[in-house]
Amino acid sequence: MEPDRGTGTSITRALRVVEAVAAAGDGVTAKAIARRLGSPLPTVYRALGTLVQEGYLVRLQEVRGYGLGYRIGELQRSLVDQVRPASPVRTILHEVHESVGAACHLVVFRDTDIVVAAVDDCAHHARPDGFDVGEPTPAHATAGGKVLLAPLRPARVSELLTPYGMPRLTSRTLVERRGLDRELMRVRSAGVGVEVEEYRPGIAGVAAPVPGPGGAVRSAVGVTVTRAEFAARRWELEVAVREAAARVARAETDDARATGGH
Repeated sequence: MEPDRGTGTSITRALRVVEAVAAAGDGVTAKAIARRLGSPLPTVYRALGTLVQEGYLVRLQEVRGYGLGYRIGELQRSLVDQVRPASPVRTILHEVHESVGAACHLVVFRDTDIVVAAVDDCAHHARPDGFDVGEPTPAHATAGGKVLLAPLRPARVSELLTPYGMPRLTSRTLVERRGLDRELMRVRSAGVGVEVEEYRPGIAGVAAPVPGPGGAVRSAVGVTVTRAEFAARRWELEVAVREAAARVARAETDDARATGGH
């Protein structure tokens, strides 16, 4: 049975309107949205009316335009809550951050995406730009992403990379599959993943796998520092993430036992 084209079109149109408002910022007018989308103005007005009514957009009277609604923020907070690890795991990340003086994070598989589940940082030890909780992270360019890709079969790696590709984020980013495969082989051999200015200029990091049931790797603990600091402290940071990953594994096992495996 074919999908209802009318329903599909209206849903898609509404999503495009939300995206247009997000891109334009507060105060964008219906006419501007219609021009941006190439849609008839009455059609855009109908979508706007529904989206305002449902709380996904707001009508801003002072600037006579539209802005994102507060339901959008609620959805983002719900996503963050769903990927956030249990309190004992967050405590471990905080202790690593304080003990080694580096932003510490946990990345996890969420279906076919590798997502930032938690970050513990501060003004002096800040996370890299764009490395936000609830957001997918480019697996080919981050230490944690490489750790999660390393144990997988080549066909599975291809499947995970296909939606996003291997975009060049810096001059040092691996953008060819052959180079990434060699890097994943090194990760499997070393037991940790490393990236130096592959995700953001001037930033480097190291991550270790968190072993799960049956030895499966579903998450990784990592730290990020400046490139200069990484060169001076690499082995100290590597030891820290290895120990933290083992602690996270124990915490997750204890939590599973306490909740009956759920």
